[in-house]
Amino acid sequence: MIKPLSQALCLSLLAVTTQAQTLLVANKSEASVTLFQLPEAEVVATLPTGVGPHEVGVSPDGRQAIVTDYGTRDAGPGQSLTIVDVPARKVLGTLALPQGSMPHGVEWIDNQHAVITAEGIASVLVVDVDAMAVTSQVAVNQQVAHMLALDAAGQRVYTANIGSGTATAVDLKAAAKLKDLPSGAGSEGIALARDGAELWVTNRAADTVTVFDTGSLEQLAAIPVQGFPIRAEADAARGLVYVSLPAADALVAIHVASRKQAWRIDFDIPPDHTRKTLFGDRLPGSSIPIGVQLSGDGKHLYVAHTNSHVVSVWDVDTRERVGLIKTGLEPDGMGWSPR
Repeated sequence: MIKPLSQALCLSLLAVTTQAQTLLVANKSEASVTLFQLPEAEVVATLPTGVGPHEVGVSPDGRQAIVTDYGTRDAGPGQSLTIVDVPARKVLGTLALPQGSMPHGVEWIDNQHAVITAEGIASVLVVDVDAMAVTSQVAVNQQVAHMLALDAAGQRVYTANIGSGTATAVDLKAAAKLKDLPSGAGSEGIALARDGAELWVTNRAADTVTVFDTGSLEQLAAIPVQGFPIRAEADAARGLVYVSLPAADALVAIHVASRKQAWRIDFDIPPDHTRKTLFGDRLPGSSIPIGVQLSGDGKHLYVAHTNSHVVSVWDVDTRERVGLIKTGLEPDGMGWSPR
């Protein structure tokens, strides 16, 4: 006779088969990255990084993460990447970059290779994480190449260049720059929409979001978005692009099809004035939302508030805040892993 499984055994089997999810948050004023186990947002590790960690990129399989060690005004330009083993909650090593690189934006090409913006040397770098080496460098020759977006094939990358007010298209396979795209003053946030057919760039000083056709590399639209638009995160399932607005202390969702605002969240999160933060003097009343991360299952949106040292968690469908996570000093870049 086959006996039914006990309740305890069922729960045990469920625990084994249910994978933990992890949110990684770069604390840019603490030289660390914190790993939170989801959905509880329990801290499972805070790991050391290089100075000024700004962005986090998670490998497609969720096993590894790259933290870009950007540097600080006091310490000087960063020139390394911190490689994290996500399931093991440990640092695997430090990948050295060319002197003065100031690495910032990061996307994985596959589970071994990634592409990085090297702002300090006006280039994009391709790195082999297994070999812990730089394998390619392509000059973009634009000022402050900051964030980037990578196409699904891993062959073309786009950089947003704050100082030049442009985006740049780079062919990684040919290791060649294709074209600079005039976008608007302070081009910083960047995302691909419509299955990669459109490139969306936020222009923080111009208060616009510019849309380009990735086939022709021609501009399609310039959308007015007030509030210092600084980051863009695409939501393919809902046909939206989320844009964070530090000067307005808000986030907007824009319909990709209509290019009109779908909805807006105005944050009510008190700033922390006990520490000096980036933009804190300029925007003292704002929580300064910058980093935006959509969970892999598309259910939650995470927003990093650098002037409040927290990450807010939002149910995307109801647009209700469902959590507030205390982080290290000045949370900025984030990454989500299914592990």
